[in-house]
Amino acid sequence: MSAASEPTAYRPCVGVMLLNSEGKVFVGQRIDARDNDPQGVWWQMPQGGVDPGEDMEVAAYRELEEETGIPAKHAQIITKTHDPIRYDLPPHLMGKLWNGEFRGQEQIWFLMRFTGNDADVNLNAHDPAEFCEWKWDEPDTLPDLIIPFKKSVYKAILNSFRGKY
Repeated sequence: MSAASEPTAYRPCVGVMLLNSEGKVFVGQRIDARDNDPQGVWWQMPQGGVDPGEDMEVAAYRELEEETGIPAKHAQIITKTHDPIRYDLPPHLMGKLWNGEFRGQEQIWFLMRFTGNDADVNLNAHDPAEFCEWKWDEPDTLPDLIIPFKKSVYKAILNSFRGKY
């Protein structure tokens, strides 16, 4: 794809940094990356696109439930990022994701407190499932768990929410 034909728009997106009672963060291993990435196994927090006209908070709860099976009643919003966090896709993915419409994502992130228990997690609640494994991990490990082109996003999320988790 030539630079002249690269998309210029960013996909509207939300993400959820879900904290358990111990202050650890929910991360899932993406099914589609499990066997397709020779660089390693990557973990990420729940995130996804916002439907046209959809409220960001509604989208955050919807994405959380779709990707983790956790119903909204088991998550409470603590805060959200004030400004969107953007990232560009790397060149080898440009034009291949999201029907080639977007060059990356513009995300609003929500910090949420998990009020349920681990039995409330159901990775198969939505078809198709996004994650094949999940775990709770320390917030400061997040940039080391995510695919490298999103490291700066996770650092920005941590900086935005520092002192609130």
